[in-house]
Amino acid sequence: MASLTVRKLDEALKASLRLRAAQNGRSVEDEVRMILREAAERPAAASVPRAPETKAATRSTRTHAAADRPRLTLIIGGGIAAYKALDLIRRLKDRGIHVRCVMTRAAQQFVTPLTAGALADERCYTDLFDAQSEFDAGHIRLARDTDLIVVAPATADLMAKMAQGHADDLATAILLATNRPVLLAPAMNPLMWINAATRRNVAQLARDGAHFIGPNSGEMAEANEAGVGRMSEPLEIAAAADALLRPPPARSLSGKRILITAGPTHEPIDPVRYIANRSSGKQGFAIAASAAAAGADVTLISGPVDLDDPAGVHVIHVESARDMLAQVEAALPADIAIFAAAVADWRVANAGEQKIKKTSGGMPQLALVENPDILATVSKLRQNRPALVIGFAAETENLIENATSKLKRKGCDWIVANDVSPSTGIMGGDRNTVHVLTLDNGNVAVDSWPVMTKEDVAEALVAKIAATRA
Repeated sequence: MASLTVRKLDEALKASLRLRAAQNGRSVEDEVRMILREAAERPAAASVPRAPETKAATRSTRTHAAADRPRLTLIIGGGIAAYKALDLIRRLKDRGIHVRCVMTRAAQQFVTPLTAGALADERCYTDLFDAQSEFDAGHIRLARDTDLIVVAPATADLMAKMAQGHADDLATAILLATNRPVLLAPAMNPLMWINAATRRNVAQLARDGAHFIGPNSGEMAEANEAGVGRMSEPLEIAAAADALLRPPPARSLSGKRILITAGPTHEPIDPVRYIANRSSGKQGFAIAASAAAAGADVTLISGPVDLDDPAGVHVIHVESARDMLAQVEAALPADIAIFAAAVADWRVANAGEQKIKKTSGGMPQLALVENPDILATVSKLRQNRPALVIGFAAETENLIENATSKLKRKGCDWIVANDVSPSTGIMGGDRNTVHVLTLDNGNVAVDSWPVMTKEDVAEALVAKIAATRA
């Protein structure tokens, strides 16, 4: 009888055999022998002829659930920022990425393998000498059966081991054995980050081809500690991982000049108070980043926000609606203008030069005047009007009706409408549900999109713009 050669089986079948063998505590070869023995001993009369399998049916029965999705191995290091890795799992899955988790022994002091495995919908790996996974060199399989390895948090100790080629636990063995891209999200105390040893290790890892995201600057977990060393936020890491996993978008807007506004405006009442709204600026910033990735020359004019400037985008920061209009007019001409900012409709007619005090006379009378309408001003320009002007309509009721009215009244070409009622969580949140209204021979066409992350909304909007402007 010919020798049994498991290596010649297809990958989906081998994956199924490994799982079955691990569950039964046998090697893959012994498991195959057991299957053959059971089949040989089965009475011939009990066998039922099988219909020929089509290719589609064969594909549908494969056990590798992530075959059509990018695969990512997330190594969680032992730092206080390990709790953020749990949110990162969700952010990665939101992007359609299959996540497999590995935790160091130190990481398990902060979060549990049960939690990580539950969020990833797959067992979390922790032990280099695990009999259920190492019977077929599981650390090699974990190192290769992936498209990208992300280390978050990447602690000083873990990066030092990587730089020196250590492989004394499952995480470092995987990192040493992999031939896949590696993305590191460093997290540590600021003094540890600037230590000469850490700097040498980071430089060595960069020379070895590792990719980095962060660290960011801010408050540390330790009391009275601040500086560079905070792990990047899960959304940032997920975006960086996605960029490495998927080909960059076609530079469909190359050569186009795009003007974008984002965020709220602050209209002063006195030196310490102002009128504003709850806009975070996340959607406008996401659109700017996506347009830049598509090759556009992007100018982003932003009101006060707590966001990092998008890479490759010229950002101008302003405070009030009048400041924003002045910068918009200075940035023209442009091919496309996208007005995502939530501009305050009114301002105080005469803002106080000093803080307004409470008096026995009751509340001060604040006379309000209307702010300039930036969208309408640009839409109705006779000269330097962009070929495509897109506005945003943030409504809390009668969404499509109010957005349609705004589209016709303002004179723009498209309106992106969304419901910002408090129950939606859109204001300040990370997801959005939009409806794109366009004028078609005097009629309004409505394109309703499903719930998406704000980054996905941005990519879809940029794709729609590119298809229209091609």
